[in-house]
Amino acid sequence: MGKSFLLLQFTDLAGVFRSTAIKWDGRRLDDVLALFDGSSVIGFTGIEYSDLVLRPIKETVKEIPWYNGVYRAISKVYLPSGIRLIYDPRFIAEKTLGYIKSLGYEPKMGVELEFFIFDNIEVLVRDNEQHLYISSIESPWERGYGIKTKAAYHVQEPMDTVAEIRREVVKTIEEFGYDCVKNHHEVATAGQVEVSSNTYDPVKLGDYIQTFKMIARKISRDYGMEAVFLPKPIPRDNGNGMHIHSSLWRDGKNLFHDENDEYGLSQLARYFIGGLIEHGRSLSAIVSPTVNSYRRLVPGYEAPVYLLWGIANRSTAIRIPAIKFKPNSMRIEYRPPDSLANPYLASSAILLAGIDGIKKNIDPGDPYQGNVYEIPLKKIPKEKRLPRNLSEALDELESDHEYLKPVFSKEVLERYIEIKRKEVKELAPNPAPIEYIYYSIY
Repeated sequence: MGKSFLLLQFTDLAGVFRSTAIKWDGRRLDDVLALFDGSSVIGFTGIEYSDLVLRPIKETVKEIPWYNGVYRAISKVYLPSGIRLIYDPRFIAEKTLGYIKSLGYEPKMGVELEFFIFDNIEVLVRDNEQHLYISSIESPWERGYGIKTKAAYHVQEPMDTVAEIRREVVKTIEEFGYDCVKNHHEVATAGQVEVSSNTYDPVKLGDYIQTFKMIARKISRDYGMEAVFLPKPIPRDNGNGMHIHSSLWRDGKNLFHDENDEYGLSQLARYFIGGLIEHGRSLSAIVSPTVNSYRRLVPGYEAPVYLLWGIANRSTAIRIPAIKFKPNSMRIEYRPPDSLANPYLASSAILLAGIDGIKKNIDPGDPYQGNVYEIPLKKIPKEKRLPRNLSEALDELESDHEYLKPVFSKEVLERYIEIKRKEVKELAPNPAPIEYIYYSIY
């Protein structure tokens, strides 16, 4: 190997995927490290002591297909003393995996990533001017002819105008060593797509999600388009979820399956569901972590609003696929997360909530069999409703986080909440243009 570049990639506490490049001649990775400024990264250090160290992880080294002689390595973050940084989210996922294994379980997790591929997006925000324009040849607004909102599920080419980009994204993620099992056009117009992964442990799932988003953005831009993972970019169409599927295994057996159960679901799986429902409101601060997330979590757009579970029911927060006949595929789908969540924190928190349910034998009751959106709000107790906004979710996390403590330290939780409170404060004063129309006659 001649002179090459190695991108040392890492994720900050908020979930931003970052990198720094060093020259690399293929030498032993044990000898490779890079110093960087932790105070310029969300959630890592203050400026008064800001030197941090990146060390690459050998099994994540891959040549980046769109460059010649450029490799990537996802990296661990250390203090100069050689101690792992507690705010490194991948470290948190590693600790979660170790904790789950210490209980005798092997976690398997998969993800459905939804995102839009827009032809173009223009954004302008000033004190006296706001402008947003989304361009998509698929949309009904672009030419007066296209796919109407909430009508694009599984459409084919040529109506599906982003299929070629989607296929190239899938082929490229596989060059990085990951596997996708399914991809298609999603419900929303304007180029919404979904790609489903194979199963991984929570650490590798986080690596997959971060790598996938990088690839989707790069390839979309190569086509002159934009991949957008914002949970709710279009007002009256479905938003982008990041549905996370979980199961626990031991000795090659799926512990979530019970062939004698009506739905093929074990009691262990029911307790796991009970933990998700019990902690769902505080979990929201981690899996639905932005102000925009709660514009997605409203009735009528295949996004959850109540912490209920059901069989093959996409109106509930927790869906059990109707696959009793496939024991190895039995799993729990948690539908509230979106793609702006830090994937290492989200996968960890979901597992820890479920494990708490198992430890405490929290029974979730019977699965809900109707359309959740038709239930009057007053009939659902507050503890079964997802938070209405990020502030409410953060309040819940402050009061309900004991289930996270086997892995999440007090310092990590406090810093995460501080980051998100600041985000809420910075966005709060900004009026939306629609408010001028709505309140013009008052």
